[in-house]
Amino acid sequence: MEQKLQLPHWARDYRFTGTLRPTLLSPRRTVPTSIRQPDYAQHPAGVCTHEQNERNKPPHIRCYTDEEINGEVGLRHVCQMGREILDIAGKAVRVGVTTDELDRIVHEATLERDCYPSPLNYYRFPKSVCTSVNEVICHGIPDHRELCDGDIVNLDISAYNRGGYHGDLNETFLVGNVDAEGQKLVKTAFDCLATALELVRPGTLYRDLGAAIERKAKETQCSVVRTYCGHGIGHELFHTIPNIPHYGKNKAKGVMKVGHVFTIEPMINLGTSGDKTWQDDWTAVTTDGKRSAQFEHTLVVTETGYDLLTKRKDEPVMTWKPELLQR
Repeated sequence: MEQKLQLPHWARDYRFTGTLRPTLLSPRRTVPTSIRQPDYAQHPAGVCTHEQNERNKPPHIRCYTDEEINGEVGLRHVCQMGREILDIAGKAVRVGVTTDELDRIVHEATLERDCYPSPLNYYRFPKSVCTSVNEVICHGIPDHRELCDGDIVNLDISAYNRGGYHGDLNETFLVGNVDAEGQKLVKTAFDCLATALELVRPGTLYRDLGAAIERKAKETQCSVVRTYCGHGIGHELFHTIPNIPHYGKNKAKGVMKVGHVFTIEPMINLGTSGDKTWQDDWTAVTTDGKRSAQFEHTLVVTETGYDLLTKRKDEPVMTWKPELLQR
């Protein structure tokens, strides 16, 4: 175990912004050939050619049909699978569990549902889930570090089903005795997403979501990360237009229409909004080392508002239930 906890080579002289440190990684987990895999799964650089091709076309936000959303292996199916996977992984969060163990649980739960874990080899991401602890904003790589009493950890689940659709969601969990500031942060991140969802309906400008999110964050003296956005998602496309910044005075393009499918996922910091990426090329952390939290849903615009495709069971509108996040 002591060898597993060694710093990777790149980290030995690295200037970290906070107290979290990476460890060595376990081997990449395998996926049976019976599982449908996205085009990047076996690409040496993890390139998604569908996304590359999409960028070379005139920008057009796709409107998904009822069959594409509600078909047997459509968007709703993969999003419901993602919800099940997140609920399973969330129940495994506790003091002493490693994020590598959470990755194993996510990987196996995804395969059991005849799905592929979308993060795996996406532009060479090495694991099946993103686990972002404390000052990690997003894209944390699961490793052999054990979760400690007082940590917060975000589990970002993405799945790809036999129909060729991606679904994406995440939640932040409280590990053991989290201090008042940490609890405030997690509640604020939840409220920021819920506030944005209230604006979703046909005719809303995508750029308007960011101002509402930023106002909500400032109510508790928190800040909004500007580098990472919500995004379109769907058939063979893990990330596509529309891009949805979570801060005010942004220049996002597009107007919501029935059938648009996208994520909203504001990343909220206790300190400043700045971010920095570790030399593993993935882990984004706060520049001041203070904690960050996030919640995410995939949704579809409807005639009267929206439908949360990744919702909790019997919870069509986000409802704050801290007991579901406390571990």
